[in-house]
Amino acid sequence: MKRLTLTLALAMLAGTWASAESSVWRVQKGTSTVYIAGTCHILRQADYPLPDEFDMAYKASDTIVFETDIAALSDPATARKMIAKMSYTDGSSIDTHLSPKAYALLSAYCASNGVPLAAFKKLKPAMLMPLLSLAALSKLGASQEGVDVYYHRKATSDNKVVGELETVDEQIGYVATMADGNEDAFVIQSLNDMATLKKEFDSLLAAWRKGDGDKIDHLMLKDMKKQMPQLYKRLLTDRNSNWLPRIEALYKTPGTEFVLVGVAHLVGPDGLLEAMRKKGYKVEKL
Repeated sequence: MKRLTLTLALAMLAGTWASAESSVWRVQKGTSTVYIAGTCHILRQADYPLPDEFDMAYKASDTIVFETDIAALSDPATARKMIAKMSYTDGSSIDTHLSPKAYALLSAYCASNGVPLAAFKKLKPAMLMPLLSLAALSKLGASQEGVDVYYHRKATSDNKVVGELETVDEQIGYVATMADGNEDAFVIQSLNDMATLKKEFDSLLAAWRKGDGDKIDHLMLKDMKKQMPQLYKRLLTDRNSNWLPRIEALYKTPGTEFVLVGVAHLVGPDGLLEAMRKKGYKVEKL
């Protein structure tokens, strides 16, 4: 499986989409409209300003809906809860949950990148590998303040109503268990991905900016679905199934909503946009 690192970092991401110019869609049912945008959770300063379509959808909407409570994510209590869920509490450490080969590769990577692995041995792969990925991305000029944080800050400043599709506890639950039973594969593939991180990150951001759903699906999802179907189900399809009725409920409320979720949740045959098409919604590029 290729590009697991990008999917996790950006995602903790048919047909005519290849010619699109941004990852923002207008989804209509009768006279009701909900705007849905695919986001990158991590961006570089050079990636701003965002495509104009994001602001067009934002200005046309009364309520801004995110994956989860963005404000709560920055609460130190949430960080403590996340670490507790993603740490070994039975006296074991990551070396006892990996094969000698996987642990040797992890140790070598940490040593060559100045990471004191001994200080993080109590972290599960689901926590440690994304942290290493974020550290690698930061060297490329990326930060954790992507599209979601940008629009949450803007909505708060503009006194717009904000909402979420899942609770912080639900999100932590999904992420905390995503490598369970596949620790070796998860660690080894994450390390392999980091070897070509710059090239892949550039390609993904270019595809996201244009709204190239086929390319995003190829970069982020196809290999995961084939080689780690449990992870694909846990991170993508299970959550999409939970979110879909919550998005559909927005059509019964007054006003217009702008939904922002990681772009990996929108594209491909199992994406939210295809699910809404199949249910009779009119989906078109903004």
